[in-house]
Amino acid sequence: MPDFSPIDLLFVEDDEDFRSMASQYITRKGHHVSQSPNGQDALVQLQRRRFDVAILDMNLPGITGLELLDRLREQQIETEVIVLTGQATVENAVEAMKRGASDYLTKPFPLAELEQRCLMAAQRGQLRRENEQLRELLQREQPASRMLGESPAMEDVFHLISRIAPTDKAVLIEGESGTGKELVARAILEQSHRCGRPFVTINCAALPESLVESELFGHEKGAFTGAASRKQGLFEVAHGGTLFIDEIGELAPTLQPKMLRILEDGVLRRVGSHQERRVNVRIIAATNRDLKTEVEAGRFREDLYYRLNVMSIMLPPLRERGDDVLLIVQNMLGTEWELDEEARAAILAYHWPGNVRQLINAIDRAMVLADDKVLTIDDLPREVAESLNSNGTWSAPTGSGDSASVSFQSKAEMPADDLASIERAHIVAVLRKEAGNKARAARALGIHRRKLYRLIERFQIDLDLTASPQ
Repeated sequence: MPDFSPIDLLFVEDDEDFRSMASQYITRKGHHVSQSPNGQDALVQLQRRRFDVAILDMNLPGITGLELLDRLREQQIETEVIVLTGQATVENAVEAMKRGASDYLTKPFPLAELEQRCLMAAQRGQLRRENEQLRELLQREQPASRMLGESPAMEDVFHLISRIAPTDKAVLIEGESGTGKELVARAILEQSHRCGRPFVTINCAALPESLVESELFGHEKGAFTGAASRKQGLFEVAHGGTLFIDEIGELAPTLQPKMLRILEDGVLRRVGSHQERRVNVRIIAATNRDLKTEVEAGRFREDLYYRLNVMSIMLPPLRERGDDVLLIVQNMLGTEWELDEEARAAILAYHWPGNVRQLINAIDRAMVLADDKVLTIDDLPREVAESLNSNGTWSAPTGSGDSASVSFQSKAEMPADDLASIERAHIVAVLRKEAGNKARAARALGIHRRKLYRLIERFQIDLDLTASPQ
């Protein structure tokens, strides 16, 4: 039995004796071989089924080998092609490779070498297919995150992206944590000529200094304890594409000179190596720090800062984006969910220190807690719900299920009692009236029983005190 998976071959050769002899040899080695005497017949067979490898003579009657290669490429027929010829000319080899051939053999040659070339070609084809499948899976599994915003601040960001993307200049994206800096980097990639090429990311704050160096620049076997094998760095992985370096302000001072050299001339050295390697990578860096302040404090190299800051984008915090917060929420909720007015007001009133990331997490949580696909203020995190109190607006539920809104122009106009205490007292009164029966109390309040449970937990109401009616 062969120690490899057998491959499917199509042998296209007009010399019947040679074709038969070679086919028999390869069949004895455990492979599956089909035969074809000319290009037209070969094209029909290749259209009908997929072969791992086609062995193709250049000098065929009718459709020549080169013409058949053109047909395969036009019809996007996926098979690795090994071209055979008796004319030992470089021109023929180059032309065949240009038209999609995987390998090239000059007659005469040992049949053992032909089999070996077929195995190598089949392996290349398998790797190519696996890479295509992996890319497809990644595209399917990763949600198509997109930037949303209609505020003037975000319109400025979109304009900058459209101007910056077509260039190959380094980009520095600045902004608070959670504002969506990686989304900006991806938007730049999608509008650049590097779209479809590698997009590699690293977060400098998430890894120790020694590991950041190895991840970025790679290392040789034995370069340090635990380096059991040679490893490519992310700069090499991203060759031809884009490297997104998040939290660049956390990059250790010892690594900053190496980063500067790559930005200047595209040259790096792996850890433990003296060999220089040249890469072609566009760098997009992001930071939530003020790098100018870091430079003044001596924590970040001034020359590296100016190399990174060739093109810059400042992302606004969510609190400065007006109604964009509701645009993001509605996009998450879709058409099947409702957002009640009190929840809408609380979302607008809250200052969102964690920006878009915090908003997304809050709405995800609220959608889990909400009843009947209606998102209410009690489904929101406490700090968001309480933002109405601090901003001077409160709505107290009534027995009819409506809301009686009480608004104040400023905190100075609020009554002495805390507004949350008033809401708590109202719920306690209804519970006492219903002798602690939560189902009847929820109906009287005009809310779902699960919502009442959350209000009881939120206000830490002792149910034992409501068990008896007054």
